[in-house]
Amino acid sequence: MKVAEAVPEFADAFGFEEFNRMQREALPGIWRTDHNVVASAPTASGKTALAELAICKTLSEGGTALFIAPLRALTNEKESEWERFEDLGYSVYVVSGERDLNPRRAARADVLVTTPEKADSATRKHDSARYSFITDVDCVVIDEVHLLDSDRRGGVLEVTVSRLRRLQDPRVVALSATMPNVGDVADWLDAPAETTYQFGDEYRPVDLETGVKTYSHGSNAFADKYRRLYRAIDLAEPHIREDGQALVFVSSRQDTVQAAKKARDEIAEREVPIDSHGDYDYHNEATELTNDTLRQSVIDGVGFHHAGLGKGDRDRVERWFKEGKIKLLFSTSTLAWGVNLPARCVVIRDTKYHDPLEGETDISPLDVLQMVGRAGRPGYDDVGYGWVVCDRGDADTYRRLLRDGKEIESRLAADLESHLNAEIAMGTIRGLEDVMAWLETTFYYVRARSKPEEYDFGNVRERLRGTLDSLVEDGFVTADEDLSIEPSALGRLASKYYLRLDTARRFRALADRERLTVDAILETVASAGEFDSVSARSAEADAVDRILDGHETSLEDGHRKVFAILLAGMADSMPSDLRSDAWVIRQNALRLLAALCEFLDRFAGPRAANLARRVEARVEHGVGRDAVALTAIDGVGAGRAERLADAGLGSPGAVVDAGPDVLSNAGMSDSVADRVVSAAGDQPRIEVEWGSFPGSIAVGENDLREVAVRNVGGGARVGIRVTVNDVEMTAETAYLDGETTVPVGVFGTPTADELSFVVEVVFPDLPLMPVRATRSVDVA
Repeated sequence: MKVAEAVPEFADAFGFEEFNRMQREALPGIWRTDHNVVASAPTASGKTALAELAICKTLSEGGTALFIAPLRALTNEKESEWERFEDLGYSVYVVSGERDLNPRRAARADVLVTTPEKADSATRKHDSARYSFITDVDCVVIDEVHLLDSDRRGGVLEVTVSRLRRLQDPRVVALSATMPNVGDVADWLDAPAETTYQFGDEYRPVDLETGVKTYSHGSNAFADKYRRLYRAIDLAEPHIREDGQALVFVSSRQDTVQAAKKARDEIAEREVPIDSHGDYDYHNEATELTNDTLRQSVIDGVGFHHAGLGKGDRDRVERWFKEGKIKLLFSTSTLAWGVNLPARCVVIRDTKYHDPLEGETDISPLDVLQMVGRAGRPGYDDVGYGWVVCDRGDADTYRRLLRDGKEIESRLAADLESHLNAEIAMGTIRGLEDVMAWLETTFYYVRARSKPEEYDFGNVRERLRGTLDSLVEDGFVTADEDLSIEPSALGRLASKYYLRLDTARRFRALADRERLTVDAILETVASAGEFDSVSARSAEADAVDRILDGHETSLEDGHRKVFAILLAGMADSMPSDLRSDAWVIRQNALRLLAALCEFLDRFAGPRAANLARRVEARVEHGVGRDAVALTAIDGVGAGRAERLADAGLGSPGAVVDAGPDVLSNAGMSDSVADRVVSAAGDQPRIEVEWGSFPGSIAVGENDLREVAVRNVGGGARVGIRVTVNDVEMTAETAYLDGETTVPVGVFGTPTADELSFVVEVVFPDLPLMPVRATRSVDVA
């Protein structure tokens, strides 16, 4: 069936001219009905075209489609691929992080692309103007819906899809690799039998042969790793000699590099014809790679691929592998879920990986099946070969997995507490009966009915009640005697900022500390559960120790490394050994710091929030304490802030007083200097007027005076605090755009010879330094 005949209006939206057998059979249900659809098909059978059909159907009716991809890297790939929709006059927009979101573009987009986590966050905030676009979606396309069975991410996808259906009930088209219990997913999504498709291996464009190979243990884990590598090369070698390619999956980014290095030597020793030394253009382009090790490796026909590589390097590796210039590629498991890079031979060298908290951990069965499914290049190979290299004790387990596949389970129960809190914070659950009604919309409920003994279905209500009681006990939820429930401020903030509940507990505990320091703030953020997956490599230990010299901390492993990266980031002195992970860690830390600022504002007050704001700005910009206030000025980044501070201009007010000429002398162009001075004038500028405040007071006398606090700059929320002899007298928070007065009592106490009054103004939403004005009164 020609694409142009089936969907003439959208023929140019597809990257091919004719639908294959699987696509032809699914087309009527997707294109000619409005039913929800569930389609399970082998990897590389063309499921992406089904997603595109569903999107085209939605666009043809004037609707908006939401595509949920399993990985952020895949959202960027789809944005690039789907320029075809842009050419047809439709807009495609990737919904990424909070800081990068453009609500206007999102609202106007015809196709939205995002991950489960970003969709979860957006739906939690759907009633805000910034995220209202999420409720205007007419069709949700879920790519790789078997991600439901992922330990860490499955529950997120499950609750997000259930929530979208409750909010506006869009059409749902769910696509998956082969899964035995496709009927359970169809029941969950209310997909009728006529639009539930289970395409078997006969629909694979290339036959797949799979198997398990074992290895003999060496003297230690390091030796075992290389024994598995040699086993993998043994399996790949015959295919490479026949001009095929091999893709080898290993457990970590570092392992991709080390395995590629060792494989180059081994391949050369075996005299396998793999290099491209005669390709002059390829050699020239290889010199443009930014990774030195990769540059040396690819010209020998061996490459590696992981998320830590620069985008340009990753794109080249992918293209060269597709073109056959790279014959042997080592990768982490993320490639199995993302870019479509099939190879004649796929080998899983590592079935275990190191988790910093849990130690040696098995990779998920889903990952195994995704990886093996990459074997076989359509149009090039008649057969694809997929191998798992493992310990003899695990061999039968992997043989059963490859033979029978794996039923998709719900992972909601593992993080039920957090997801339930989010629903309560949204106001969709107000009592125990609402909790049960919510649960009945989930895949968990469908799967529990299907396998009642394994899910202990008879006790579901009691488990929900226990979870609810835990939320009440920890202060995330309030409950009345009649079992009506409401979110607390703590629960709302945890949901708003998409925090793990243990992280929210840590933030709340920090707010109760009597004295707050920069190190305490950074250490609390670094300890967050969101950083549990950060690994601490032995090669980084010296760099981490140097940074933390003089900083006391009880943090260990990856969390200790995060603490070091945040400290180094504030000082703009990141050691080269830590740079590969620093950007991602800092971006996640900035999200957590933004949350912590609001936690401290709510539970500790504006002074604590202001300190956190300054820490946040220093982490973001890499500037010193003397320059941080300048980052509040629009158009002033790290470089300009440091130059202005070096010139003695440490605040927006000082910049305004200096004027454009001084800024020009500091190296700015005249036009930039004018803009910076103008923007500095938009920041608040505080003056304190003591008026007729007395200079002395007699013992036993009392006097009440008013002190004027005036903002002669841009309006801002401020915290005003008055102390006498370090004892707080009054404190208030207000939006100040002009002048306010603060009552100050002067008491002639017999226990002091002098009263030292301090009026302090802080800015909980801005990284400006506190403003303090003092006055002394003698007690006569």
